[in-house]
Amino acid sequence: MHRILIAECTQEISSFNPCLSDYTYFAIQRGEELLRQRGLNTMIGGALEVFDARPDIAVVPTYSARSPSAGLLSASGWRHLSGEFIDAVAARIDEVDAIYVSLHGSMGAEGELDPEGALLERIRAFAGPRMPIVISLDLHGVLTDRMLRQIDGLAIYHTYPHVDFADTGGRAARFLLDIIDRDLHPTIVRLTIPALVRGDELITRTGCYGDLIRETQRLEREGRALAAGIMIGNPFTDVPELCTQVIVAAEGDPKEATAEAVRLGQEFWAQRHRMQGKLIGLDRAIAQASTMAGPLVFTDAADATSSGATGDSAIIIEALRKAGYPKRVLAHIVDPAAARAAHQAGVGGTVECMLGGQFDPRRFPPMPVRATVALLSDGRSQSETSGHPINAGPCAVLRFDNFTVLAMTRPVGLADRALYWANGLEPRNFDLIVVKCPHTEYQMYDAWVEKNFNIDVAGSTSANLKSLGHTICARPIYPLDEGVTFTPAPVLYRR
Repeated sequence: MHRILIAECTQEISSFNPCLSDYTYFAIQRGEELLRQRGLNTMIGGALEVFDARPDIAVVPTYSARSPSAGLLSASGWRHLSGEFIDAVAARIDEVDAIYVSLHGSMGAEGELDPEGALLERIRAFAGPRMPIVISLDLHGVLTDRMLRQIDGLAIYHTYPHVDFADTGGRAARFLLDIIDRDLHPTIVRLTIPALVRGDELITRTGCYGDLIRETQRLEREGRALAAGIMIGNPFTDVPELCTQVIVAAEGDPKEATAEAVRLGQEFWAQRHRMQGKLIGLDRAIAQASTMAGPLVFTDAADATSSGATGDSAIIIEALRKAGYPKRVLAHIVDPAAARAAHQAGVGGTVECMLGGQFDPRRFPPMPVRATVALLSDGRSQSETSGHPINAGPCAVLRFDNFTVLAMTRPVGLADRALYWANGLEPRNFDLIVVKCPHTEYQMYDAWVEKNFNIDVAGSTSANLKSLGHTICARPIYPLDEGVTFTPAPVLYRR
């Protein structure tokens, strides 16, 4: 019987969000509570499905912490979180033969810009040099040298928008079992590319990035790689090793894995110009929208809570109102004061408030509104894709003029329609929907709207990457700098 320790810590941050996140942002599961993820489309859920199929495997669940995307984690929050995580792992480490850790890769904390590396370093110190450790990562993660020095294997998301959470956890679990069963000692090839990318070409179903990801999947399916992926990083997580990187893990002679990593890196670099955000000015988008039948989506990716922004921009709402856009508009905003006022007024009551700009007023001037309270809720729902619980805190549906706005207390990633539905709102019943997520799954909006406009407005997750003000990541890097060159220099890791 082999015993496998399971742990999880995931958060994606925007360094350009002016608000710190803290320990309270995280949903915590301890010990056996992790097993509630069985059957869910989550990394832990996928790993459990693989482990449960083996009668000779026993899982030892320890600790899970999951946070919505947000700003930099506070120093006190990091101390609290990392302390709990490490204590939970340390308490069971002597009972196990191997370790699986579910991570994101784009965390960041005050005083610790590589939290995942720090956690893995502590786990390795407890486990000793021989115990296998395999991790799973978001393709928007930043895989660091420090992380790679602690692990034996990994699995990386292959889809964007992300739908393969359980699949990734399953691949990580199979990699770990392969190491145990065959006594493997894999080599991980890492090739860093000085490029940051955004835009529609990253949609893996249709874009050129997806074509390259399918090459990594082919390497895995043909058995030429134990794992392969292309991590594009999160351009809003300004940390020293932010970049794009090709990862190929293989057993035996690493020459082929190295050659494949270089080939994929060169193909990616040649297409970097295509993988940039294509934005439209707000005034032009409104002018075009006013002549179209709809329904339409205005994507406010610059204030995407799913990417770590504050979510309190009313810029698009106010511009539509000032322009006299006449049709039905649905939008959402993080505004605890508006939600609180609505709960005090009650359904049917009237609130007068300044909407938006509570957290990032430098970018987002507040907008005066007089609104009717149409519905109140506790802000709890469940993700369409993963099944994970969503908690946006007390919410209120506000109506004024031709606008319906869902005011939330807490920022949560609205990469689907679950929270709208939980508050009695059906996006299909509106002519224009403001979506604070750079890309959602095709069926959620793009399958039935006439046009999705990617709006060029201010925000801490803007696809206009030069506007953000990176100060920490290694330079030069495309597109922040001119004349950037790429000379492949793969680095090999083997424990």
